[in-house]
Amino acid sequence: MDKELEMSQVEISSSTNRSSSLKRESSNIDNAAVLRRRTSGQRLKAHLRRWWWLHLIIGAAVLLLITLLLVYVGFPHIAQSGIDNSTLNITSVSITNPTESSFLINQASLITSSSAYHPQLDAFNASLSLLGQAPYAYVTIPAIHATATATADVNQVVQIANLSAFAAFTTALLNNEMVSLQVSGNTGLHEMAFPETTVNYNKTVQLSGLNHLAGFNVTSFSINLVPLANGTNLVGEVLIPNTSVFTFAMGNVTMNLSVAGQPIGTSTLSDLVIAPGNNSVPMASITNQTAVLELITGTYKDGLLPVDITGNSSVYDGVHLTYYEQALASVTQHVVLDVGAALKAAGVVL
Repeated sequence: MDKELEMSQVEISSSTNRSSSLKRESSNIDNAAVLRRRTSGQRLKAHLRRWWWLHLIIGAAVLLLITLLLVYVGFPHIAQSGIDNSTLNITSVSITNPTESSFLINQASLITSSSAYHPQLDAFNASLSLLGQAPYAYVTIPAIHATATATADVNQVVQIANLSAFAAFTTALLNNEMVSLQVSGNTGLHEMAFPETTVNYNKTVQLSGLNHLAGFNVTSFSINLVPLANGTNLVGEVLIPNTSVFTFAMGNVTMNLSVAGQPIGTSTLSDLVIAPGNNSVPMASITNQTAVLELITGTYKDGLLPVDITGNSSVYDGVHLTYYEQALASVTQHVVLDVGAALKAAGVVL
């Protein structure tokens, strides 16, 4: 019995010792975990104390990269977008003092923009061309402060860069209700403290054309039975509508007169200036009176003569302006003249 009691006490003591050992091991594990956590934080602090300068350099480099991207990528893109979204409206164009290779241009324009930015644009050379064609001239666009609405006026002598291209432009302007004028160039743009950036100014402007001079008419005329010293035997007045914003000084314009393909004379509009709106212009004609009398006593016995009028020449200060002559030759006006009534008023009884 004593041996059994002794063995039982030994087992209880051994169990107690194992339990204490397990508790100590668990406590040691917890302490080790705490020690490891503290060691990681300490390592991070030690790393930052040692390499703070490297992190500062990396942060500064990232900040510099963002700034450079904004200044040299973002800002030029924003600037070009602002130019692309602006609108150019040409309100008037006057072309005077024309020569074979130049003319004086006085052009008024409005530039509108809804951008929140209002940059300064440098003066620049801009090409003028019919859309899709070669430039016919270059003009200097003045420096512009691009507010919501800015003016851009041009007043200079322009050298014609391409005569064929300018003739194509004047012909298109005369023959169409609308034409597309392209204005293109590169210029410097300045905004606040940003460095100057170069933008492409490329605008297509829709302009009203002269639409074949629709509404052209001979509003009055009279016949001189005795020609003037220069041969003029018919004088009158013509109405020339101009639905465009252009004013043209064309010099002395001569037109061919014909009836059903038969030439009957020429008319001259001296010192012709066509301004926007309706233009009443004196006309002096030299007609073949014999041919006219044969027509109204033959085919046109009612005295109403259907006359075709086609531009022939444009001469300014003795120089032929081929770019106007080509345009004038492309349009034929049709009018009916009551020649019978005019002859009766002149005292001729048929």
